[in-house]
Amino acid sequence: MKGYVFHSPGQAAWEEVPDPGIQEATDAIVRVDAVTICGTDLHILKGDVPEVPPGTVLGHEAVGEIVEVGSDVRSVRPGDRVLVSCISACGRCRYCREAMYGQCRGGGGWVLGHLIDGTQAEYVRVPFADLSVHPLPAAVDSEDAVLVADIFPTSYEVGVLNGHVRPGDTVAVVGAGPIGLAAIATARLFSPERIVAVDLTPARLEAARKLGAEAVADAHEAPEQLIADLTEGLGADVVIEAVGVPDSFELCTRMVRPGGHVANVGVHGKPVTLHLEDLWIKNVTITTGLVDTHSTPTLLRMAASGRLPTSQLVTHTFPLDRMEEAYEVFAHAAETGALKVVLGGPQREVVAVHAP
Repeated sequence: MKGYVFHSPGQAAWEEVPDPGIQEATDAIVRVDAVTICGTDLHILKGDVPEVPPGTVLGHEAVGEIVEVGSDVRSVRPGDRVLVSCISACGRCRYCREAMYGQCRGGGGWVLGHLIDGTQAEYVRVPFADLSVHPLPAAVDSEDAVLVADIFPTSYEVGVLNGHVRPGDTVAVVGAGPIGLAAIATARLFSPERIVAVDLTPARLEAARKLGAEAVADAHEAPEQLIADLTEGLGADVVIEAVGVPDSFELCTRMVRPGGHVANVGVHGKPVTLHLEDLWIKNVTITTGLVDTHSTPTLLRMAASGRLPTSQLVTHTFPLDRMEEAYEVFAHAAETGALKVVLGGPQREVVAVHAP
């Protein structure tokens, strides 16, 4: 088969790789029908995630069809259409028992496209299939469903839930890329008084407005003052960091009110200065996190009922074999206007086999 293989920082290619096979009785093999590219994949290519070994197929989110399962898999079977979660869960370790699947100590966590071959390929081996794939409702098409593999649970859990968004809050989202936009969409579920989006790109700020941000601010034009003006000088109740660079994190800590929450979602590749000389007296809570995907079943139900604006985030689609082009478009989002790119393989004819 073919897959998108990481070789070294700045070097990756769509090329021939071995077909995956069942290695453990809990594995499933999924034929990939739709896959997307994550900002974390770009961080890997920049060298920000040195744990990824050369030769790894990238990608950690997909929709596809089960083609083979190990002998211990009970919840899915060949022919089932499934969502491949960005997080794998053994289901037995202490963290999995606490629904903290991202911290799995039994061989799961974020492994796809990180420690083992991932989803940006024609087929993928998914460990711990009973807890790591989700049967898809017929009402959710592949292009929409693939966004529930990572960005929506990440934004919802690490941003909105960790940030303790409540009715009547002022919520600031710094970074209006896919994660930030999904944070805006899911923060609205809690009826905040207002959501303010901060970004450098006018197109992304416009997308933020369409998804429900009541106010937007250019990151270069004193967004702290806008927040102060809107809140009578108090600051934002919740600030969600969705970029992953030092300047954006420090901006978040300047915008939050005393007693407020800063929820860091962005993947940071460089050290950040934590100004405790200013923050120690303000009762500020700062959270970090890797998504656990415990909310995925709920989000899938919401997607099936039309309550999640998944399709609004997809700006570009490609066939699977144009992976390198899709990466270029996604990596240069300021020029291309890309939010999420979705790649889908060609539809394959299904041949029925009848017993003699």
